[in-house]
Amino acid sequence: MKILLTGATGYIGKRLLPLLLEQGHEVIACVRDRSRFKVKPEWKGRVEVFEVDFLEPIENEDAPKDFDAAYYLIHSMAGSIGDFAEKEAAAAENFNELIGGSNAQQVIYLTGIVNEEEKLSKHLESRFRVENILARGSAPLTALRAGIVIGSGSASFEIIRDLVEKLPVMIAPKWLNSRCQPISIANVLDFLTGVLHSEKHYGESYDIGCGETVSYKEMLLGFAEVRGLKRLIITLPIMTPRLSSYWLYFITSTSYKLAVNLVDSMKGDLICQTNSLAKDLGIKLIPFKESVETAFSIIKQNAVISSWKDSYRSSLNIGSLQNQIDVPSHGCLQDKKSLELEKEEVPQVLENIWSIGGPRGWYYADFLWKIRGYMDKAVGGIGLRRGRTSPDRIYAGDALDFWRVLLADRENKRLLLFAEMRLPGEAWLEFNIEERNGKAVLFQTATFRPRGIWGRLYWYSVLPLHIFVFRGMIRNIKRFRPDLGAS
Repeated sequence: MKILLTGATGYIGKRLLPLLLEQGHEVIACVRDRSRFKVKPEWKGRVEVFEVDFLEPIENEDAPKDFDAAYYLIHSMAGSIGDFAEKEAAAAENFNELIGGSNAQQVIYLTGIVNEEEKLSKHLESRFRVENILARGSAPLTALRAGIVIGSGSASFEIIRDLVEKLPVMIAPKWLNSRCQPISIANVLDFLTGVLHSEKHYGESYDIGCGETVSYKEMLLGFAEVRGLKRLIITLPIMTPRLSSYWLYFITSTSYKLAVNLVDSMKGDLICQTNSLAKDLGIKLIPFKESVETAFSIIKQNAVISSWKDSYRSSLNIGSLQNQIDVPSHGCLQDKKSLELEKEEVPQVLENIWSIGGPRGWYYADFLWKIRGYMDKAVGGIGLRRGRTSPDRIYAGDALDFWRVLLADRENKRLLLFAEMRLPGEAWLEFNIEERNGKAVLFQTATFRPRGIWGRLYWYSVLPLHIFVFRGMIRNIKRFRPDLGAS
């Protein structure tokens, strides 16, 4: 079968695509930015790429028409607070237009659990609206409704991890007593692939969960038990949704917009309605604690496939990554440093560049980078808590602390980052190794395009720190050895 996969660079899409290929399908990967999606050599001939923004009407004459089924994995919850419902509805309508001109026999939509007796949050109300829009399309819809997804790199998992590992005692909002049925990412993928081309499940909606009903508080304590940690949680009724959102935002790696939407969704119970889908498909449901254990075994193996932090678009709306790869020079301020390398030093230096940020840190004055992260968080930025998905692999589009990876070209020895912290301007940080006069040279370039007088004042006010930090950073990138650190 040929499958249209939307959200191919998202958390679920990155995991679903290789499974579909393993099952013998061909895939049309829909992406908003072609530069963020690389077709692996072993995928050639089986994966097509279609660049499309479903928020805009699809007028491309080359839009695919010859496919048998489609997965709808699009949502806007992480990027906005007030207008995500309108965006999600518009995207669904435009998707229906594409499906209407195709051979598709089925659409599969991963959405959220809807409890009809509860007043729906704005997020879940929007998801339900999208489900109804897709159901009006030309192809039968199979809707899978999931609650909290537990897996390495998922937003829910990383938020729980932040709370449990950072706070021995939690003074928490009362919505932690709300109940839900979490589900392992492995089971989500089982259901997504299991209903494919299953006519019995056309035109149906199913709640999917692990079979256990737990409160969010019990989830946190269960997570702590798996990690061998003792935690005390005290819930208070005085924490308003706004205070709860700030609580999540400052303690965890989530963005404020996502925190607001999550809190809105967690105020009520999210319980699955009984169905026989797991039995019909022969799926063994994975208990919550086992899901947590599996997630950490993957983290320990450095085998995390995707992370929610990499999949949502920058709040700075930089558009296509490709548009930012040519770093501007006109009207810009620069700090450029270089060091000669011996030929035998190049592989280790390149490895150091590809491991920057996250657990490895920034090679010099990490306490200053942390302070900058706290300052950014305090003014509504993202701070340093996003870390990185893999300790030694980087791809275009990945989140890297408060940077976004624009280019990660290991063959040509160039890494280019774009700043997503709050700034009175735009900033790039570039590392590259070039041959000059028969010698290998490491270049480290910080570029800043100021926005008005405040941007220039900002640059010159931090210039002494830049000189101190960037000089130490390039030296330690050259000197660092995993077994010795920076000599």
